[in-house]
Amino acid sequence: MATGLPVDSIAVEGGKSVVDEVIWVVGDEAILKSDVEAMRKQAEEEGTRWKGDPDCAIPEQLAVQKLYLHQAAIDSIEVTDAEISADVEQYLDYWTNLAGSREKLEEYKKATISQLRNELRDALRDRKTMQKMREQLVKDITVSPAEVRRYFKDLPADSIPFVPTEVEVQILTQMPRIEPEEINRVKDELREYTDRVNKGEASFATLARLYSEDPGTARRGGELDYTGRGMLDPAFAAVAFNLTDPKTVSKIVESEFGYHIIQLIDKRGDKVKVRHILRKPQVSSDAMTKAMERLDSIRTDIVDGKFTFEAGASVISDDKDTRNNYGLMANVMDGARTSKFRMQDLPSEVARAVEKMEIGDVSAPFEMIDGKGKTVCAIVKLKNRVNGHKATITEDFQVMKDVVLNKRREEVLHEWVVDKIKSTYVRINYKYKNCDFEYQGWIR
Repeated sequence: MATGLPVDSIAVEGGKSVVDEVIWVVGDEAILKSDVEAMRKQAEEEGTRWKGDPDCAIPEQLAVQKLYLHQAAIDSIEVTDAEISADVEQYLDYWTNLAGSREKLEEYKKATISQLRNELRDALRDRKTMQKMREQLVKDITVSPAEVRRYFKDLPADSIPFVPTEVEVQILTQMPRIEPEEINRVKDELREYTDRVNKGEASFATLARLYSEDPGTARRGGELDYTGRGMLDPAFAAVAFNLTDPKTVSKIVESEFGYHIIQLIDKRGDKVKVRHILRKPQVSSDAMTKAMERLDSIRTDIVDGKFTFEAGASVISDDKDTRNNYGLMANVMDGARTSKFRMQDLPSEVARAVEKMEIGDVSAPFEMIDGKGKTVCAIVKLKNRVNGHKATITEDFQVMKDVVLNKRREEVLHEWVVDKIKSTYVRINYKYKNCDFEYQGWIR
């Protein structure tokens, strides 16, 4: 599933049957038959398979969630709307694509988009809260090199993890020149939007939904949740934090993403909540051709030895994110930063270029969309490739350590749930007495 969100933690329906049945009680929380059926239906729609008998696994999953959420409340673990807003919209988009349209989705779910959004927000808040609780419980778990070696010493060969192909890639980009007339066209559009808002002909939020080219905020009326200055483009932040009147539309702001107008919603401490409309000037075919020709000439000079790729990436490249590191691309995942990419983690255009290259090769120029949504021309150099292989202690210690660490964390979490069950009031409908549960202690 594209969202990467586990189906078993979310079950959203527009309404529940008036007649319902309490099948489990965990602490002071009831699990209803309708809760189980909603989760079952969600799983069936998205092809999720349950471990064991679904009639037993689903209520047990819900019961475990109650345990984590109860502990999270005790430990004052909270999740903000900002942490889940993107996931809510991602899920709604996924459902909309499945249904065919938002109207069909509303008809199928028997709920409005607004209702679905609110219910999703609650469900995703629970999921994120549980995730934080789990992380809190295992944050001090460590494993030693000796433990890693012992774990893999007698492990069958077919159980050794497979390390997929990884590459290190350097990139050099050229930004096609945008004609002044095109920039003026975009600015005139933004001035028109400002004029319409000031005259009361349309709301800022409506215009953002219709015209903003920021896909992450357009569907929310251009709204950015409370954000600190350091998380925003400097030029954007300078204007956003100086706004004082929610009725006023800002001057036109140029950022690395394009051109914006901004409207204040609220300020809270050192954070600001605004909505914006983004418009991006279009690159002409002539400008693209010239940029590709220039990049082809740069590539020729590199191949002919007039200067190195590293020197070109440091001096000529328009890519600010890699220019200070000789063009070496950085892969940021789960807060960690590395130069190694699996092929599927590279931008698709880069992956296609690198796929058949040898180490040290420099690609032909190609077009791509950069991380800021702009069309650029690029060449890449394959710095290194390690082909897929069975993990070894000498070459892939970190991979093997992660396997052991994750196993140890799961063991600790399993033990925690079992201990938590012992100290929690549990009442189960007699229908579930013969279930083969994953965790011991439910039946007393």
